[in-house]
Amino acid sequence: METGTATSAPVVRDALASLGVGPGDLATIVVTHIHLDHAGGVGDLAGFYPEAEIVVHEKGARHLADPSRLMASARMVWGDKLDVLFGEMSPTEAARIRALGDTGSVDLGNGRTLSSHYSPGHAKHHVGLIDSGTGDLYVGDAAGVYLPQTGDLRPATPPPDFDLRTALDSIALFEALGPQRLLFSHYGPVDDVQATLERSAEELRVWVDLTRQAHSAGMDLDHAVAMVRDRTRERYAALQADDATAEQFELLSGAPSNVAGILHWLDRAQP
Repeated sequence: METGTATSAPVVRDALASLGVGPGDLATIVVTHIHLDHAGGVGDLAGFYPEAEIVVHEKGARHLADPSRLMASARMVWGDKLDVLFGEMSPTEAARIRALGDTGSVDLGNGRTLSSHYSPGHAKHHVGLIDSGTGDLYVGDAAGVYLPQTGDLRPATPPPDFDLRTALDSIALFEALGPQRLLFSHYGPVDDVQATLERSAEELRVWVDLTRQAHSAGMDLDHAVAMVRDRTRERYAALQADDATAEQFELLSGAPSNVAGILHWLDRAQP
């Protein structure tokens, strides 16, 4: 579940090898969406594990087979940082990709399944998946970024796909599924499902309301980011913590990316 970046792929392979998982042993690789921090290593891991089926939402499948457009878009955003942060996504053989619709199922064997549920808002190719054996729900980025060091939860609203209504609908869907735990791709398990999903929705509304104020005032991106960053700083212990924790938080759900995504949505919603 989730490959991480292309630069992480050898680390994942070595960790699986230490658990006794060899090249012919891995049956399935699933990604919640195709952003490079979640699926960047798919092509490399598909090469390491030639028997594995690759499972992704249908709106992301073609980009795994041919990642050229995805990589070009990412390079426009990240520039030279791309190679250090993410690396280059390798293509995956199209015949090995299984594209999920709005719902789907992954057979884990012995009657255990992963049930997938389309959950856009963060990305139009995003799914959440619930494990029938544990009740754990893999939420990807649809419920935001959670830092276990501080307990902070912040939305992830990057361009170009962010949409408030569908993001809130996805959080409501997760609640309706009745999971036992939430498994955040960033980072790890949370037991208090109800309160955490309520926080996810509240954080979205706070960021959208503040960005809408900046948008209505005619601020450019830099000024909007500065205003929203200043007005939200006290909400997050991570930003008062050590530099490494703050940098980790800012990289994954940074104010520039979040505000840019919300402004892009506002421009579409209010032409």
